[in-house]
Amino acid sequence: MTKKFSFWIWGLIIFQILTAAVHSLSFISKPTAANETEKQLIDLITNYKLDLGAGFEKSWYHLFMGLSVCFALLFVFGAAINWYFKKKQLDPKLWSGLLLIETIIFGLVFTATLIHTFLLPIICTGLIFVFALGSYFSVSKKA
Repeated sequence: MTKKFSFWIWGLIIFQILTAAVHSLSFISKPTAANETEKQLIDLITNYKLDLGAGFEKSWYHLFMGLSVCFALLFVFGAAINWYFKKKQLDPKLWSGLLLIETIIFGLVFTATLIHTFLLPIICTGLIFVFALGSYFSVSKKA
């Protein structure tokens, strides 16, 4: 593989791990209220349980945490696959297919993040998308 490809794929792996790590910080911090309205909101989000049918009663906090765990694991999974295939020196044609899939998936994640979240996750997912795109275009498709 070329040095250009190594730069892009290692950048992708690093940003996937960093994004998962930064996102995981929310699992250990508790939300704190700055005023009475925020205190009431946090209480409702963490304690008010929605009847979701079939015996499931979850708070918005539980739903948010489930989504957060999946978000972090998506990036850990991507980094693990990329690292393993880089270590095994995967054939460029296979890299091309894998990176096309990753570019599409992480492009969709970036778009959803851009629409629905705030600056830090937008920057993190944007960098992952850029490095996935760079990796895809820098892989040698000759074999």
